[in-house]
Amino acid sequence: MGALRRKLTRAGLPGLLVTHLPDLRYLCGFTGSSAALAITRRRARMFTDGRYRAQAAAEVEAAETEIVAGAPAVSAAQWLAAQPGVLLAGFDPARTTVAELARWKTALPGKLRRGFFQDVPTPLVENLRMVKDEAELALMAEAALKGCQLFEHILRFLRPGIAEIEVAAELEHQARLLGAEGMSFETIIASGERSALPHGRATAAPLPRRGFVTMDFGIIHKGYCSDMTRTVFLGTPKAEERRAYQAVLQAQQAAVESVTAGASCAEVDEAARSILRREGLGEAFSHSTGHGVGLEIHEPPRVGAGQSARLQAGMVITIEPGVYLPGKFGIRIEDMVAVSRGGGQVLTPAVKALIEL
Repeated sequence: MGALRRKLTRAGLPGLLVTHLPDLRYLCGFTGSSAALAITRRRARMFTDGRYRAQAAAEVEAAETEIVAGAPAVSAAQWLAAQPGVLLAGFDPARTTVAELARWKTALPGKLRRGFFQDVPTPLVENLRMVKDEAELALMAEAALKGCQLFEHILRFLRPGIAEIEVAAELEHQARLLGAEGMSFETIIASGERSALPHGRATAAPLPRRGFVTMDFGIIHKGYCSDMTRTVFLGTPKAEERRAYQAVLQAQQAAVESVTAGASCAEVDEAARSILRREGLGEAFSHSTGHGVGLEIHEPPRVGAGQSARLQAGMVITIEPGVYLPGKFGIRIEDMVAVSRGGGQVLTPAVKALIEL
């Protein structure tokens, strides 16, 4: 809370209302599905409903707790307005609907409704979450290694004719057996011509006798997400397929090698993109090179063209270039990389050389 309170002071805000659940978890440890956190420069109080009485008592740190019958955010707004010296409070407009804001205002005394809530142009908590401490990095490394174990398992499961959804189901079943709280996102299994879909969700389509199979998946481990992609080949690839795979692998490795504290996100993106352009595949790379990962699967920073944000030690980002040739095939290779002053540490060390099954 200390770092956040310093940000509040610099922003001239005597109070802050936090409703985004990953932000609450980060600040006070609460993992329930209904809560709001009110913060002043001296106090913090989390509001939730009766379903979470025992859970809040066990989990919440660095904040008082209060069980309410109504909407937690409304109670948090009223509490903030009643605190001495709190004449206004910030909120994150990216996480607040117009209807929610109207409800908060309606719950306040009439004289406060017009100017009490002030939108914060730069997210305060989200920016803190971008840089992980040692404990967070250790949890993310554990999550990533569990993902690598899943990849090694699924290689023994893949065979022509089984449905993509069977592969996804096997991954997700094994993830639970490894202790995962859940999947970070809907598992992507895209095979044959469908591998040209960057976000090809698993379908009933059977795996082909020969062709690429792209697998993009991640788990949640103690709240933190993992994310990795590997593309393998069933059968023997043709020369064009092999060349395309090597181009993506070289692009991915070049981007990983460019990761270091102080590098701009655009520079990392260009490290991958320039190689694919050189190989005549620049137009087939249709998305950004990566994104931040943490308590959410997609967090800042965005690693893409034109992104001026600079990497900081403690960030965890993905590096995931790909090429997608509609009607033919697609390839993506993705690692999670922890940023340090001396470079980047790959957290997902599973093999990336072309695997032929």
